[in-house]
Amino acid sequence: MLALSWPSVVVADESPVLLVAHPDVRTLRLTRDNTRAIFAMRQRTWPDGQAVRVHVLNNDDPVHGRFVKERLAVYPHQLQLAWDRMVFSGTGQAPTRVFSQAEMRERIASTPGALGYLEREYLDDRVQVVSME
Repeated sequence: MLALSWPSVVVADESPVLLVAHPDVRTLRLTRDNTRAIFAMRQRTWPDGQAVRVHVLNNDDPVHGRFVKERLAVYPHQLQLAWDRMVFSGTGQAPTRVFSQAEMRERIASTPGALGYLEREYLDDRVQVVSME
């Protein structure tokens, strides 16, 4: 009997990208539709009426790409088009852009009503995870 052995391919586990909010935010669960509306800047408040302050990484950041595709089920360029349309038409503004996950964590922790996303390794007790249904 001949046994064939294929070389095993090791794929690095990517840490899940989690939705995180300022610790004073009282909403601990959002639907995908609500989350998508918030990140598209169409929904500007939390369910309790507090203003949402959305923070995102640059479009070319791999973590941004994973969050948008996996959690929001859209592509980064689609979100950018929505933001551009609102900014150019004067009907809204784009989210606050940050340049690293460390900066994202700091901004979320220090901005009331803030919402963003982080890989698990960047979480600490200054931000809270918001689950998504």
